[in-house]
Order: sequence, then structure tokens, then C-alpha cells
Amino acid sequence: MINKKNTVMNVHISRQFHQELELIRSQLLEMGGLVEQQMQHAMQALLQADSGLAQQVRKQDKQVNQLQLQLDELCTQVLARRQPAASDLRLVLAVIRATADLERMGDEASKIARSALSLTEAALSMDAALEGDLEQLGQQVRQMLNKVLNAFARFDVGRAREVIAADDQVDQLYRRLCQEWLKQMQEQPTQLSKMMEMMWVLRSLERLGDHASNLAEMLIYLVEGQDVRYRPTPAS
Repeated sequence: MINKKNTVMNVHISRQFHQELELIRSQLLEMGGLVEQQMQHAMQALLQADSGLAQQVRKQDKQVNQLQLQLDELCTQVLARRQPAASDLRLVLAVIRATADLERMGDEASKIARSALSLTEAALSMDAALEGDLEQLGQQVRQMLNKVLNAFARFDVGRAREVIAADDQVDQLYRRLCQEWLKQMQEQPTQLSKMMEMMWVLRSLERLGDHASNLAEMLIYLVEGQDVRYRPTPAS
């Protein structure tokens, strides 16, 4: 004989569990949206010498940190109460790992904002071509984050793989810009400290691309159960 009371209770618990998983995913996307805004504003502050916007980016970092704490607590509660299995467990684990990468992305955006403040005070004059390349690098990295967040919203593995491929392009542009800035440093030794600050900006942008690629790898793990973090690199 079917126990209707137990059946109704199981349906209720299942619905609650589904709602909790959706809350986890929506809060992850909210955190990602805030980090994307940080990245955009940090580059604007740098390129437009806007100290007010740079200060705003640094304040937003506290919001990102708070969202990570909230998501970690929510994921811990789900693991303890629901003991999820299979794809549900992968979702929770992927979110825990993703929040760590997003928090580090917020840190890197904050570092760029800090450099923007320093360079605004120092009034560094930037070569127009280098400035254009720097802006391009920032746009590419932000597009990577935007695309991987959209991939998380739709569980779109194809889009995630595009993000991983885009990281190779970011790395190539980063290496070329580093060489250009090193050349500038040799030609303008009086600007050395300012140009070193710009090198740190380039490093932060490269790391932002790496973290976006990590997020894409986590989505592939979530959807396919495949760990692609240590995929073989093509032979040169």
C-alpha cells in the first residue's frame, strides 16, 4: 500500500532541494556579475585616470568577499543536509570552486584599481598604440568572464570551450605587451617605477584570463563529469 503522506513529503523535500540548488546557481551568477563590473570599472579607471571609479572598485571587493562567504555557507548546508549525489553533487562542488576563482578575480580587479590610483597620481603618459593594446587585452578578458557566466546560466559546454580557447589568445597578447613595455622601460629609465606598475596591471589581466578559463573548466566538469584542468597542450 502506497503511503501518500510519505510521497507528499518526498515531493516537498525534492522541491526544496531544487530551489536550494537554483539559489546557489543564481547567487554564483550574481557574484560573477559584480566581478565583471569590477573589471570593467577598473579598466575605465586606468585608461581614463578616474580615481573616483578606482576607489569604487576597491570598495566593491568587500561585497564580492561577502558573497563568497554566503555561497560557501549555503553550499556547506546543502552538503550536510541533502547529501547530494551525481550531477547535484558536482553542481555544489563546482560552485565552491568557482566562488574561489571569482573572489580572486575580484582581488585582481582591485589591484588594477590600485594601480590606476598610483598611475593617476604619477600622470604616466602612455603610447597610443600600447594604450590601445592594453584596452584590447582588458576587453578580451572581460568578454571571457561574460561568456563563461552565460555558459553557467545555460549549462553551455560549447561556450565554455570557447572561453578556454580564448585564454590562449589572451596569453599571446599578454606576452607581446610585456615585451613592448620592457622595451619602453629601457628607452625611458626615468619612468621605470610607473612602467613597473603597468607591468603589474598586465599580470593581473593575464591572471583574470586564467581564472575565467578555470570557471569554464568547472562548467565542463559539472555538465559532463569530465576533469579537463590538465588537458594536454598541442605540440609546438
